[in-house]
Amino acid sequence: FTPKAESRAAAEPVSYDKDAAIHALAELVKCRTVSYDDHALEDDAEFEKLIGKLPELFPNVTKTCPMQRMEDRGLLFRWKGKGDGAPAVLMAHYDVVPVEEENWTHPAFDAEITDGIMWGRGTLDTKVTFNGILSAAENLIKQGFVPENDIYFAFSGGEEVNGPGAKNIVKYFKEHGVTPEMVVDEGGAVVDNVFPGVTQPCGLIGIAEKGMLNLEYSLASSGGHASAPAPHTPVGRLSAACTKVEAHPFVIFANLWCFGGILDAMCKKSGGELNALLRTTVAFTQMSGSKAPNVIPPSVSMVSNIRLNPEDSVSSAVEYIRTVINDPDVKLTVGDHMEPSPISRTDCAGWTRVVNAVAGTWKGCIVAPYL
Repeated sequence: FTPKAESRAAAEPVSYDKDAAIHALAELVKCRTVSYDDHALEDDAEFEKLIGKLPELFPNVTKTCPMQRMEDRGLLFRWKGKGDGAPAVLMAHYDVVPVEEENWTHPAFDAEITDGIMWGRGTLDTKVTFNGILSAAENLIKQGFVPENDIYFAFSGGEEVNGPGAKNIVKYFKEHGVTPEMVVDEGGAVVDNVFPGVTQPCGLIGIAEKGMLNLEYSLASSGGHASAPAPHTPVGRLSAACTKVEAHPFVIFANLWCFGGILDAMCKKSGGELNALLRTTVAFTQMSGSKAPNVIPPSVSMVSNIRLNPEDSVSSAVEYIRTVINDPDVKLTVGDHMEPSPISRTDCAGWTRVVNAVAGTWKGCIVAPYL
């Protein structure tokens, strides 16, 4: 496996209003658009305040790109292009997760700038993307630029709680026969020292997203008093199952006949990002047994949070774990789950555009797909 030769377009000069972009991000961050699973805790006025600021912050976008409000705080802008080819969709979300403000060194919603760094909830996840998209469009429209084909800006106000705003936008596209050529959402980063042996910064473009599975393991017994235990209590047997799974992780990589042992050992030892990139991961997160220290529980359970590599599925992961545990008395119950996403292409014009944009912005970085 050797890298494919790639021709990179020369980076085009970029001009934009830096002060306006910083001001717009600050104004967005100051809106306390915190989403909660319990919607009664949300402040609708703050979401409306953010939406109300958009014509002031991005007047050219407002005049040129009609905005539709979807149910569940979805916002959809359409920037009309010259042609009728397949459009592009640029995504972001403008809600943020709750804040324990007493633990912040700077106020979470003041957008305070110190030593060139803006502090605030949403500065990264993802009001910065929301602002980047609209600021770029604002400047290009001001310069008279018109895209070749339509560009849609699709924004959700409930991403952090898996709200249906984005689903409503997808429904709209389907109903109106809109099939995008490219969809760009939040993804990777420019990172250092993630891959062993790679010394250059890496610009990582996510082309797939792992699936998720909460799997419960449970075991029933006749219970009893701890003064006369069987050789293996339910807690012990379930602990053995946990140990077996942790000792036999999932593996996926090319040329495993040669590098499998090295990669496996390296990833087990390092954990973290590298380990997660290579395999389906299993993290045991919950366990319950007896409520008394001297009572053998009649039932025990534990839960693992599994992140599924696209080569795996919910059913294949469950079967693998069942085989590894090799204890027919341990019952496996599938909880909340989501299959892995399809894998996006890297042999198309959309991929090339994104790669050129990243390489032209961060000089000297290696641009690569990642999971």
